[in-house]
Amino acid sequence: MTRNLDLLRSGMPPGLSSPEGENSSVSYSLTTIWYERQRFLPAILAVAFSAVLVAVQAGLVLGLLSMMSIPVDKATADVWVGHPGIRSVDLGRPIPERWVVRVAANPEVERAESAILAFSLWTRPGQMSQTTISEVCTVVGTRLDPQSLAAAEAIRSNREILAQLSEIGTVVVDESELGRLGIRGVGDTADVYGVHVRVVGLVNGYKSLGGPYLFCSLETARALLHYQPDEVTYLVAKTHTPEAAAKVVSRMGGYSRLAAFTADEFSTQSRMHWLIATKAGITVGFTALLGLLVGAVVTSQTLYAATAASQREFATLRAMGIPKWRLKISVLVQSCWVGLFGIIIAAPIAILLAEGANLMGTSVRLHPIILALAAGVTMSMAVGSGLAALRSFQSVDPAHNIR
Repeated sequence: MTRNLDLLRSGMPPGLSSPEGENSSVSYSLTTIWYERQRFLPAILAVAFSAVLVAVQAGLVLGLLSMMSIPVDKATADVWVGHPGIRSVDLGRPIPERWVVRVAANPEVERAESAILAFSLWTRPGQMSQTTISEVCTVVGTRLDPQSLAAAEAIRSNREILAQLSEIGTVVVDESELGRLGIRGVGDTADVYGVHVRVVGLVNGYKSLGGPYLFCSLETARALLHYQPDEVTYLVAKTHTPEAAAKVVSRMGGYSRLAAFTADEFSTQSRMHWLIATKAGITVGFTALLGLLVGAVVTSQTLYAATAASQREFATLRAMGIPKWRLKISVLVQSCWVGLFGIIIAAPIAILLAEGANLMGTSVRLHPIILALAAGVTMSMAVGSGLAALRSFQSVDPAHNIR
């Protein structure tokens, strides 16, 4: 008991050096966790489990939803203009291509062009009806040149692919989508909405959460979607500076038959639509909440048991003049250390799981903000568990040791 008293008063635990003025509760709590590490280990592991679950689940949602905004994120256009009421980039409706002059007339616009993007149906005929594969696909038709504003980076940067796509009826797909499309690679053919197409190239990093992307020319896209010669889905523009995009969007708001967005706005809106429409946010939130509850219960019970097991020691310290509030602070500090150690253990595990998922074709994006939020939520859970463990102090009394 003399050692405990010295720890709380002097802040110099045995075997640990402490700088002058270090908080004694911190030193005492850390030393207690070390000496009672077998007792606190379940709490630390529970916190680590919760942190990993929250981080990986949030990264998984961000990775999956980012697939829905790939046509916007991989393009160089600063402004996207389409039909009013657009909720996501893949849910556009046909508009007249001649309206591109309305976009190009803005003084901030450097150049403007058209793009076609919409769902269609891919059919890979088999020898029997049971072997025929039908899959919803997303047709992405753009200009075919290195300066194209709407073409994906992998398309506009590959002159060979640009030349091959100039032939009507040719498409490029992501290599990871071959299984979904029922093909083995370049040269295979299929039907899209009754139109014969041939795969002439493969790209990587363009996997879709919805229908696989089919990259092609504007002419091929019109044929696959049965658009009229003057119909497109979007008008896109490049502004002299990225900051000028907002001015163009504001000015285009005067047209009642058009809706304009900056690239960032359109990307975010597409992701949020699928987050809400697919209920992915609710599913992930519930799973993460379940992990937090499990971690909170285990951590709280571990801290409570540790505190209850030390009631005789705490009672002795109270009899020796240590105020109860200081003892409570030591328990809260213990919970902070448990949370911190759990986060330290969770960080490399979450990164390894994310890398493993990416290698298997599932996108998990552990953005720094996600990691920070997961750490903050987990630490809050640990502190909350410490507060719940304080109920064991109700029976701490100096007279406890003489009963």
